[in-house]
Amino acid sequence: MAGRGKPRKLNSLDAECTKVSSPDLTEGKQSENKTKQKPKKAKQKNPNDAEEKFPPDSTRRESQDSRAERTCATRTKSTKQLPVAKQTKEIPKATGIKTCSDRAKSQGLEEKVETPEGRKTNPRVRKAKPSEMTKIELKDPTEDSVDTVKAKACGTKPKLRKQENNPDPAAKMQNEQYFEKIPKAEQQTRKNAREASEQTTKKARDAKLQVEVQSAEQDTKVAPGKSQDLKRKDMTEEKASTDYILKETLKKMKIKMIDKVNAAEVINAIIQNIINHLKQTTLSFKEVQEPLKTGSYYENLKICNPDEFDVMLPILVDRVKLEPFGNDGAFYSVELKRGHKNLEKFLENGILSATKMLNEFREEVKKCVKNFTEWKVDKKKKGCPAVTLTTHVQSVPISLDVVLCLMVKSSWPPFTTEGLKINNWLGDKAKQEYRQKPYYLVPKYEGKGTVESDGVLNKDVWRVSFSHIEKAILKNHGSKKTCCEKSGENCCRKSCLKLLKHLLHLLKERDSSFDKFCSYHAKTTLFHACCLRTDDSNWRASDLSNCFQLLLEDFERYLENGELCNFFIPSQNLFSGIRKCKCLSGAIREERLNGFPIFREQLTKVTSSDVH
Repeated sequence: MAGRGKPRKLNSLDAECTKVSSPDLTEGKQSENKTKQKPKKAKQKNPNDAEEKFPPDSTRRESQDSRAERTCATRTKSTKQLPVAKQTKEIPKATGIKTCSDRAKSQGLEEKVETPEGRKTNPRVRKAKPSEMTKIELKDPTEDSVDTVKAKACGTKPKLRKQENNPDPAAKMQNEQYFEKIPKAEQQTRKNAREASEQTTKKARDAKLQVEVQSAEQDTKVAPGKSQDLKRKDMTEEKASTDYILKETLKKMKIKMIDKVNAAEVINAIIQNIINHLKQTTLSFKEVQEPLKTGSYYENLKICNPDEFDVMLPILVDRVKLEPFGNDGAFYSVELKRGHKNLEKFLENGILSATKMLNEFREEVKKCVKNFTEWKVDKKKKGCPAVTLTTHVQSVPISLDVVLCLMVKSSWPPFTTEGLKINNWLGDKAKQEYRQKPYYLVPKYEGKGTVESDGVLNKDVWRVSFSHIEKAILKNHGSKKTCCEKSGENCCRKSCLKLLKHLLHLLKERDSSFDKFCSYHAKTTLFHACCLRTDDSNWRASDLSNCFQLLLEDFERYLENGELCNFFIPSQNLFSGIRKCKCLSGAIREERLNGFPIFREQLTKVTSSDVH
C-alpha cells in the first residue's frame, strides 16, 4: 500500500520482483542480511534515528537487478508485518517540495526512514524525519494549495495537507482522485470566474450606495476618505441622510384625497354660479367662455393643503391690435377693432382699459357672492388681476382667485419667437402644437399705475399669459410619452419643483424680505432645467436627491446673476426690480450644503404635533 491510501501501481522494478521468487534467491538474500545485520539491541537504542551516514559511492553503485530484488523483499516483509491501520495512518511529509532540477542535483543525497522493524523503505522516494510525520490534510478540491501546484510542476501527484477532522482513508482517496480529474487550467478558470463575480457584485453595491454616501457625507460633515465607513452605518443613520429627509418631506406635503374631493366640490359650485350670473345678468361679460383652470392645484403641484385655486374666465376677442408697452415684451396695450360693442364702454382713447374692465368685473362677482354667505370677497390688491374669494371647508381656509382675461386667437407676439425652447426636450411637433393654441391677456401691470408711455397709462395695459401651455407641459413633461404613466418609469421633475416651492415658502416665512419671490420663479427654473437636461434618465425618481441639488444650483446661479428669463418671452427678466436676490441665494446654499435643516425642523414639528 502506498502512503496515500490507494494501491501503488507496479513499475518495472516491482514486476521483476514478482518474477524472482525462487528458494535460492531467498536463501541467498537471507544469508547476506545475516552477515551484514547489526545486533538488535543496537538498533533498538535509536529507533527514531531517521538519518544515517550514507554508504560510499561504491556501495550505492549496485546493479539494477540486485537493488530491485532487495526493494521487493523489503516491501513484502514490512507489508506483512505492519498492521493495516499503521500502513495508512501516517505517511512521511516533506518539509518542502523540490523541483525536478533540484532533485536531479541531489540524486545521491537520499534520506531513509526506518520502519518499526528497522527496514529501509524505497530509497527513490523523498523521506521525512519522524518529527515531520503527520496525518493527511484534506482540502477543498476546488482550491490548489502551494504544495499541490509545486507537485504538479514536477509531474508528480499533489500532496494534501493535514485535516485532523477527516482521517478516513476512503475520503483521502476520493479527494486525491478529484484532484486528478480537475486540470490546473480549469481550476484557475474557476478561481478567476469566482473573483470576477465578487468584483461585479462589489461594483454594483458601491454604485447603488454612491449617492446615499455622498449625501450622508454632507449631512454628517464626514471627510470623503471615510466614505467606506459610511456604507456600514445602520438604518438609523441612513434615515438621517438627505435623501431620506427629502422623501419624508414630500410625504408630509402630499394632499389627502378626501380633502381634494371636498375642496373641489365647493370650488366647482361657486365657479358655476359666477358664470351663470355673468351670462344671465350682464351685457359686457355674457360671452364669457368655459373656465380655464390653472395653477398649482390643477397642475398636480399643490403642496400640504388644497387651500389655493386659480380659475381664469376668458372673453373671446377677435381682430385686436397689440402694441408693446415697455421693452421686455410681456405687457401690451389692446386696441379693439370692429365687432366688440359690448366692450366699447371700457375704451380710453381707443385703448381697452384693463382697470375699468377689471373694476366692473369685480362688482359683478360681488353681487353673485352675496347669495352665498359662506364666501367673502377680499380687498383689492395693487396690480393683482384676480378677484380673491375665501371660505372654510371643514375648518380649513380656502381661497379662490377668479381672473378675468382676454382670449386672443392669433399668432403669438414676436417677442415669443425665441422662447419655448422645448425642441430637444418635448420635440418640434409638441412645440408647433402649442404655438397654434390661443394665448391670453390678463389685467396686470407693474410699478405705478400713473406711469404713461405713448399716451397709455400703466394701469391700462395687459400682460401676456401662457398658463394653459404651462399646464399642458407639466402634464406631458417627459421626453418619452410614457413618463410617469403606468406603462413607463417615474421621474422626479414635479417632486423637485414641489420641494423648491416648499423651501421658498419656508424661507419667506422666516424672512419677510423674500416676499417678492414667488412659486412662478421656481416653475420657470424647472422649465429651463428640463431644457438643459432633456432625457428622462436625468430625472429618475431614484435620483431625487441629486436632481434636486442640481435644480437648486440652477436657481442659485440665476439669483447670483439677478436674471431669470421668462420661459416664453426671453427678453423679460423675472427678477427685474427685485432686491435680496443674493441674500436668498446664500440662504438656499446654506440649506443645501447642510442637509436642509429647515426641512428637518418642519418634520420634527409635524411629528411632535402628531404625537400630541
